[in-house]
Amino acid sequence: MKPVAIVVFALLWAPLRVAAQEAKPLPVPDERYKADILLVVAHPDDEGAATPYLARALDEGKRVAVAFGTRGSSGANEAGTEQAAALGAIREIEARRALATLGIHNVWFLGGKDTASQNVLQSLANWDHGVAQAQLVRLVRLTRPDVMLTFLPGTFIGEDHGDHQAAGVLATEAFDLAGDPATFAEQVAAPVRRLEPFLENLRPWQAKKIYYFPDASNDEMFRGKGPEYSVKDISKSAKHAYWRVAMDSFRMHQTQAKGYLDSLSKLSDAELEKKAISDGWGDRQRFVLGKSLVGGSVTGDIFENVKPGAIAFVRPSAPAAPEPPEVAVALAGPWSFYDEFRRAHGLTLWHPEPPEIALQGGTSLVIPLWLRNETSAARDITVTADLPAGWKLSGGAGKFVVAAKQMAAMRVEIDLPALDEGAHGKQELHEVTVRGESNGQSVGVVKLRVELRKRALPE
Repeated sequence: MKPVAIVVFALLWAPLRVAAQEAKPLPVPDERYKADILLVVAHPDDEGAATPYLARALDEGKRVAVAFGTRGSSGANEAGTEQAAALGAIREIEARRALATLGIHNVWFLGGKDTASQNVLQSLANWDHGVAQAQLVRLVRLTRPDVMLTFLPGTFIGEDHGDHQAAGVLATEAFDLAGDPATFAEQVAAPVRRLEPFLENLRPWQAKKIYYFPDASNDEMFRGKGPEYSVKDISKSAKHAYWRVAMDSFRMHQTQAKGYLDSLSKLSDAELEKKAISDGWGDRQRFVLGKSLVGGSVTGDIFENVKPGAIAFVRPSAPAAPEPPEVAVALAGPWSFYDEFRRAHGLTLWHPEPPEIALQGGTSLVIPLWLRNETSAARDITVTADLPAGWKLSGGAGKFVVAAKQMAAMRVEIDLPALDEGAHGKQELHEVTVRGESNGQSVGVVKLRVELRKRALPE
């Protein structure tokens, strides 16, 4: 064969030789960080709201990841002198150690700041809402959970910490956003260079279910709203009841409860069980179903109908908002936010009506209001308040001019009486009523139920 013919023959067969080569697999997401459950809470030690169930899930072979909103840098330190950012650094280690006792090592912190109030809007602002939201969406796409667990977003009589509520709000938003490729699109964009400093090459991910746990004093109101689990069952791995597994995990949080934990260490097993049950460690664990995109019953197991693999993104369906009156006085603040939040995310979560809050006696109650005038002329609106005996109106009542097409914010301020020194236990609920009138007609009635306490977070 002539040399030219040999070259031509080789060129003709070159594609066949390439085609015969073994196909090269492309990289896939890192399975070390795949989770079946992603727990989203606010502060170190908040994971204790779910640790008995997490221990049960781990016994069943589930993989768990945890995201904290803050490092818990506020508050007292029972174990040392460190405060502020230094205390937060210690509490991050304590949280990691607490979860490591359960076998959970994939733990992240969003970097929010502690907020000492019951107002979720203050917490979201203090956490830099948009930044925290992007971080949590990233973690959902990284961990690809089937189920998300978090605090119930709402206002209830209880500790009702605004940071707890913020964790529930962000988790709900991430549940509804992480599967959308148009949301934080830089996270799902493929790199354009070998060492890409901006584009993350994550995949959109739609979690299948989201469940909540309440931050309310009385969780009986949530009975039948989701599954319940006994904490007295024996863990297959730890050989202890799940309440004991949770308590042993909590022992890592020395800065938060060293005195209490030291007292527990002096008890026999029988005394410890008696003490733990009286302190609430033995209560059944109750969850509230937020959403299931895979069907199943409300009170069925958390993993009912959950199968491995991805599901399609489901955009939340928001019903139309009711048409407001042209002239109106309405409750504002966290309460109106949650009305909009539940509608925007298609949630049918139970919430108290009238709204409620627990406040410390001797402080103040602020009732935020919207004054709305959608007419083409200015309107006078008179605001009055009906108060329980001994409560004092300190500001906000009177007559106001609301311009045409204006929606104005205002607030009614009330001084609360101090509780008697002998007052103990649960106090009766007091009802406050704010009324709006215009041209002799009622344009709104706002009711709020208030429980006075010896101690409570600021409003």
